[in-house]
Amino acid sequence: MSGYSLGIKELDGLLGGIREGTNLMMIGPPMSRKDDLLDAIIFNSQDSEDSAIIVSTREPGERVLGWFEDNGMDVSAADIGIVDCVTKTLGLGAADTDKIKRASSPVDLTGIGVKISQFFEEMLVRKHKKKVHLCINSLSTILMYSNIQTVFRFLHVFTGRVKAANGFGLYVVEDEMHDAQTIATLKQLFDGMIEIKAVGDTYAMRVVGMTSKPTPWFEYSIDGTEISLKRT
Repeated sequence: MSGYSLGIKELDGLLGGIREGTNLMMIGPPMSRKDDLLDAIIFNSQDSEDSAIIVSTREPGERVLGWFEDNGMDVSAADIGIVDCVTKTLGLGAADTDKIKRASSPVDLTGIGVKISQFFEEMLVRKHKKKVHLCINSLSTILMYSNIQTVFRFLHVFTGRVKAANGFGLYVVEDEMHDAQTIATLKQLFDGMIEIKAVGDTYAMRVVGMTSKPTPWFEYSIDGTEISLKRT
């Protein structure tokens, strides 16, 4: 299997791996556990060559790292960097750490961009990591504060950076929060999508754009870092 994986064997088997330099949008309704899905994908891909940069607009960096610790990762040894866009908005004066860099808020795209770039430099230049994930959770939060043109320009830079670094970018979008034009504009920046929909009391996912036709829909459940699929 070349490049990257989702850590979900059924989808990885259908996709044959995710090629280096790929950017995917993960789009789905609220309450569909996209946060856990994103974290599990990162968790399951971590090895000695891998690194991850996570932009968190929903919860403080310590809580993001706490999820990985709670699921058995040695965070001190892992090459994971969090751009925390939450703590300073709460009026808390927490300093940057090795693993967490603070942006002033989700509206501070310049500050967020600087912190992402610092982690890229650290992972790829100083630590010589062969692989890097860039994950933004979520674009919808950023779009609440900035217009689509500003966000598009910001994303254009970093999806390009992911391509140049042979990385893998994963960006969360809340379905039904944005008009069709906004989604169509964002889609231009991505190679494909992980689509999520409600199916009765559960949720199903499929991958679009990575193969000649979309994968089948699979209902999924998440238990810690384990993602289980059942074909719908």
